[in-house]
Amino acid sequence: MTRRNRRERKVRGSKNRSGREDTASPARTRQSAAEREVASSTRDDDLTDRFVPDGDSFVETPAVASLKARVDRWLSVDRPVHLVGPTGCGKTALAMAVARERDRPVVFVNGDADMTTADLVGEFAESERHTVRDKYVHNVQKSTDVVRDRWVDNPLTTAVKEGATLVYNEFSRTKPVANNVLLSVFEEGVLELPGQRGESRYVDVHPEFRTVLTSNSAEYAGVHTPQDALLDRLVGIHMDFYDAETERAIVRNGVPDVDAELAGDVVDALRALRAAVDLTIGTRKMVMTAQGLSTVDTVDVDVAADVVCDVLGSKVSGIEELRRLREDVVEVLDDRTIGLTGDSSE
Repeated sequence: MTRRNRRERKVRGSKNRSGREDTASPARTRQSAAEREVASSTRDDDLTDRFVPDGDSFVETPAVASLKARVDRWLSVDRPVHLVGPTGCGKTALAMAVARERDRPVVFVNGDADMTTADLVGEFAESERHTVRDKYVHNVQKSTDVVRDRWVDNPLTTAVKEGATLVYNEFSRTKPVANNVLLSVFEEGVLELPGQRGESRYVDVHPEFRTVLTSNSAEYAGVHTPQDALLDRLVGIHMDFYDAETERAIVRNGVPDVDAELAGDVVDALRALRAAVDLTIGTRKMVMTAQGLSTVDTVDVDVAADVVCDVLGSKVSGIEELRRLREDVVEVLDDRTIGLTGDSSE
């Protein structure tokens, strides 16, 4: 698909970034070894290799392809995309797959309640010491120590400078005040660095910079409602659990050792359980269940119930709730005894 030219961004009284690079000052060119290593790793897509799974591990069915096309449509016109949905529905995997296909560096950040603006943009976190020795007069030495604070970029600034795709996972778990810095990035194309001064305070956003954010649905604990001014600048795509065909494909791909029939039985059983109990049962839990059952020679209802309860045990508050869950699991599995029992014909 041919992308439209990116709309021209407004910048605050500075040349574009390429112009600044052409006329870089000696201070800018004298980067420390650590700075050169960070810049090199970003340009060489090391971050992409570190955070984004290989394309071969991503399952693409018609349902997934349709969602990818919707995300790519908005990124092509430079609109940040906010994926919203329940835990385990594949938001992060989709965001990473779209980011990889852009063939740009990828920067990943995971939101939480303790994140601050500095965690996103950077801060003066290190010091450099320079020693000057004057030996002009024979037998007289004069030393001067100069200590300078050194700014260290964090993920958002790195992505903005390098034209990377920022995957901001668990975006709504970050307190809204920390995300205010995104307002000028998405609207004016300028990142403001609190703590910096003069021209260094503003960074022009690279034309290829894009953002995909993911959030759990609003009813989840620990989720903050982002400020309306920021939501107004985002495109929101709400996701639900994939269809049965897609979930079967994901389980088979995630657990190659399990046969297709058992993978289908796992998906069908947990989809039925999803509708019967008040728990969020995502596709990830199906993969975990298949992994557990792949270690068993003969799968009967008791074994299957043990595995399912182990997988879902982290979601219940205590032993009584777990007992009730097991009853529901057994009831669901009893309707599928032939499918789950390898020796059912004997």
